[in-house]
Amino acid sequence: MRKEHVMHCYPKHWQETTIGGLCEGIFDGPHATPRKTEHGPIFLGISCLANGRLNLTGAAHLSDRDFVKWTKRVTPREGDVVFSYETRIGEAAIIPKGLRCCLGRRMGLLRPNKNSVDPRFLLYAWLSPAFQEAIKSRTVHGSTVDRILLTELSSYPVIVPPLDEQRAIAHILGTLDDKIELNRRMNEALEGMARAIFKSWFVDFDPVHAKAEGRPTGLPPDINALFPDSFQDSELGEIPKMYSEGSLGDLILQRTERVGPREVSVLSAVATGKLARSDEHFTKRVYSKETAKYLLVEQWDFAYNPSRINIGSIGMLEEEIQGGVSPVYVVARPKPVYRWFLEFYLRLPKTKVWINTLASGSVRQSLSYADFASIPCVVPPEEILEVFNRKWIMLREGIQSREEESVPLVALRDTLLSKLISGELCVPDAERIVERSI
Repeated sequence: MRKEHVMHCYPKHWQETTIGGLCEGIFDGPHATPRKTEHGPIFLGISCLANGRLNLTGAAHLSDRDFVKWTKRVTPREGDVVFSYETRIGEAAIIPKGLRCCLGRRMGLLRPNKNSVDPRFLLYAWLSPAFQEAIKSRTVHGSTVDRILLTELSSYPVIVPPLDEQRAIAHILGTLDDKIELNRRMNEALEGMARAIFKSWFVDFDPVHAKAEGRPTGLPPDINALFPDSFQDSELGEIPKMYSEGSLGDLILQRTERVGPREVSVLSAVATGKLARSDEHFTKRVYSKETAKYLLVEQWDFAYNPSRINIGSIGMLEEEIQGGVSPVYVVARPKPVYRWFLEFYLRLPKTKVWINTLASGSVRQSLSYADFASIPCVVPPEEILEVFNRKWIMLREGIQSREEESVPLVALRDTLLSKLISGELCVPDAERIVERSI
């Protein structure tokens, strides 16, 4: 790598070395994908990398037999640093203790020499602005994907302090990351609680089964009294009495109002499950910011692109703003009492199956509003929905509180990461900053 990409101003007791000088080896996985299973070792794809950590939510699995084949080159172990060398270039994470996994496509692995480098310090060095710039300068831009060449990676320069100082820096940054991760996991647990209640009440009908069989529901008396104690036949199968057979169209109203780009915030696509502002959206070709008319989207509306590969990505606008999406989108407003019911119902595997089944088209899938509205569902009584809504709103407030708490922690971590890895800030000063912030 050219010397201009190396930091020159760093403490005298730090040393310039290379990735190859810090690692026992650099590996990649097979350039193929095994048959996925519901259980078994984790298949680490690039989607598992998120902000310097592994996010295994929704991660794929493979069989023990395939695991043997997929780990012939290398078996990831605690302290290894995994990274993407194609597409999501720059992303990396460390392998935690006890994780049985293999490398997926486009995933590489650094095996740190622990006599030379602390594994967590190596991860933070990889994530630092200087090294990210070095990666960017060496990226090969292909016709389909961008990539970094593993054959050159060992020569990438890194500046490191002595091991004790590496460990201290890694501890400081890790303390912030651990707090951020704790908030994320707690939020994940709260959302999991809500999903479990939703599934129990509105999919499996557990309270109704319990009452029909003379068993306690475990619910408070006032909530228990809302549930029926028997079932009835319907075209959707056996459903609780007082529930009704219906479709998503019974819960929503289509929105077709058009607005100009200067009247609203332009919203991004919905792959994240939420609609968000975007300054770059719809600026190409026919979507001129000066002339385009967007579909109006307001708080709590849902929207999706009916003609794209990830049709199942249907997002809600949670911000209290007016926004606009491309006129090719479909926008719907849930009736207030069904807002959160629809939010959770759209996440169910069976709903995604319906979406994929109804989508049609020889070249690209397409899901019209009429098709979306026809997706069947069992509609519960409003009294039960209101109880669920109150429970979810309470849990959601806790989630939002932790998300807000993590925002300054992430900003501080990013600032300290840059200054500590470059040697601009010394460890004692960073420790005092963190003590005042947590």
